[in-house]
Amino acid sequence: MKIGLFIPCYMNELYPEASMATLKILENLGLDVEYPTEQTCCGQPMANTGCAHEADELARRFLKIFKDYDYVVAPSGSCVAMVRNNYAQFLDGEEGFEHLKTHTYEIVEFLHDVIKPKSMNAKFPYKVGIHNSCHGHREIGMASMSERNLPEFSKVKSMLSLVEGIEFVTLKRKDECCGFGGTFCVSEDAMSAAMGLDRVNDHVNAGAQIVTGVDMSCLMHMQGVIDREKLPIKTMHIAEILAGDL
Repeated sequence: MKIGLFIPCYMNELYPEASMATLKILENLGLDVEYPTEQTCCGQPMANTGCAHEADELARRFLKIFKDYDYVVAPSGSCVAMVRNNYAQFLDGEEGFEHLKTHTYEIVEFLHDVIKPKSMNAKFPYKVGIHNSCHGHREIGMASMSERNLPEFSKVKSMLSLVEGIEFVTLKRKDECCGFGGTFCVSEDAMSAAMGLDRVNDHVNAGAQIVTGVDMSCLMHMQGVIDREKLPIKTMHIAEILAGDL
């Protein structure tokens, strides 16, 4: 299979380590991966703020770049949710869109649902708290939701369980929003910061050393809170843990 690696624009600029860890995971599994250098933003910030024309242009660009790959894989539940759940308003009926929509995966979801590895050949001897980001959790189904009476599951925890030495902490509110919300953190900054502090404190009180998750945007927001409050904890994208990058 041929995989197109999609790296969100902000991760390309600010978090190259997590981006490279995603590539490392896929290559370590012997998969054929390409990184199209002409890629750019998926258009989610534009769509969220009502800039439909700009979002439409970016969606069409995305389809043109990635439509011929067997799978598109990204280290972001949020951006994957944009492609799968929100591109139809721009691309419905376009050649290649149905394939793109059903074959675009977040990295952990891709491992769990498609590749199904038995081991990640990684060690991580730390206490970890899992942050279930809203988009990854509720829009692409990465884990069971506390508001629904369904059997509990977590693709994130399932994949992390393949890492030697990892210890999970139990949170009081396992799937609460961190307050980032994209442009929400700009338009409602005080509420966003308060939500972020609540989310971080839940991890701190549970004894976590590391907060991890599938969305670097949420982790970025929480790391800002951690740095400002000088809290004894840090964030780390899940790809870095799965890749064995201590």
